[in-house]
Amino acid sequence: MADEAHGAEGGLAFHPLDQFEVHRLFGEGPINWYTITNVTMWMAIAVVCIVLLLVIGTRKRAVVPTRTQSVAETLYGFVYTMVEDVTGKDGIKYFPYIFTLFIFILISNFLGLLPMSFTTTSHIAVTAILAFAVFFTVTIIGFVKNGAAFLGLFWVSSAPLALRPILAIIEVISYFVRPVSHSIRLAGNLMAGHAVLKVFAGFAQVGFIIAPVAILGVVAIYALEVLVSAIQAYVFTILTCVYLKDALHPSH
Repeated sequence: MADEAHGAEGGLAFHPLDQFEVHRLFGEGPINWYTITNVTMWMAIAVVCIVLLLVIGTRKRAVVPTRTQSVAETLYGFVYTMVEDVTGKDGIKYFPYIFTLFIFILISNFLGLLPMSFTTTSHIAVTAILAFAVFFTVTIIGFVKNGAAFLGLFWVSSAPLALRPILAIIEVISYFVRPVSHSIRLAGNLMAGHAVLKVFAGFAQVGFIIAPVAILGVVAIYALEVLVSAIQAYVFTILTCVYLKDALHPSH
């Protein structure tokens, strides 16, 4: 094992970013948008886990819930309360969409912590689709609900008149940067954490002196990654609620 951790010139041979490579599951050749890959497989597994938790696990609903029903109800109530608190009563109708985002990101994050798994939410291609979907959804809702008054989101009426045009430009730029920051935040945190975890795991193969320290590091980083996986799902969801609130009530 120690020999495998070293390269031909004595350097470490493990590559922390190899775990993020996309591979075809069948055949050979270039990867196209319709190619079935390891990303496709693990996203499908996430969907199956969601169905097992929310549909199969709660089909026999009871006053005294089972463990699976308790988990499902806790997640449901947590997101429902978040949507209601942030967006108000007007945002409750969009709860199914927001809950779908939350549960998909949460399950995908946790699946990525399993040995030999693939973290789909560490890829910007996945998180960007989620973030741009939120961006276009809230923008459309904003114009449908408010018409031209939605542009009031960019006009800070409480600021001095001379500063309002400058602030409007800043508000427009920050608005269009939202999907970029929204997606990079999720993918970047998961990629960084998993890369550090792989580095510590690689050092655990080096020798008897370094290995115990590296193993303790793996345990600590893994525990941190469990926390980060839940926090990042929460952050993505609550930011979605904030953006929805801006769409429903755009005036400053």
